[in-house]
Amino acid sequence: MSLPSRQSLPIKKRTRARELCLQFLYQVDLVGDDLLEDLSSFLRNEEPDKDTRAYAEEMILTTCKHRTEIDERIQRVAQNWQIHRMAVIDRNVLRLATYELVFRSDIPPKVAINEAIELGKRFSTSNSGAFINGILDKIKSGLAAETASTQGDPQGDTTDGPA
Repeated sequence: MSLPSRQSLPIKKRTRARELCLQFLYQVDLVGDDLLEDLSSFLRNEEPDKDTRAYAEEMILTTCKHRTEIDERIQRVAQNWQIHRMAVIDRNVLRLATYELVFRSDIPPKVAINEAIELGKRFSTSNSGAFINGILDKIKSGLAAETASTQGDPQGDTTDGPA
């Protein structure tokens, strides 16, 4: 499936796609992965715009495919919180945003985090924005550290080079 480029999908459509993704991830969380069979029908019933549906579908499928890895990333930074004990909305906002941080290089981390905070505020509790921000900021920092280590840190380089 070919996704519209970041430039061709207006911001409002991306925001709408995130809302659809959150709604569907919430349902999958409660009902189970068998619900994925109904994804196309859900999206057609909820959203008339083809590009928005395509973007939401890609987010949903990739988030579900990598849910174990995504949950592990969230759990590593969620001090004093077990992921299964988090509010269902918060947990799925975190999954969606972690997907964007890890798997979508075309979405600036700040945008992914801000969109997640807004989703949390809109669909969950008044405390969700700060909670989501704290978790995602730690995930973003961890990703930055991973990137720095894979690009080679001159301070930590132990290879023998020219003397």
